[in-house]
Amino acid sequence: MRSLVPSDSPCVAVCSTLYDEICRGCGRTAMEVANWVFLDDEEKLQVWQRIKAQGYPRRKG
Repeated sequence: MRSLVPSDSPCVAVCSTLYDEICRGCGRTAMEVANWVFLDDEEKLQVWQRIKAQGYPRRKG
């Protein structure tokens, strides 16, 4: 298993921002999802730290 690098997307293909701005699958905001490819590694690492602390990413099952 390879190590996580900040550029790895937290997407788990369970996308839903139906009720608020937070994706139910990965925990990112709609803006973070849309701008992921434009964030630098430090910004991505900050997102990863926040979503992991909140229990994301989540997969169905």
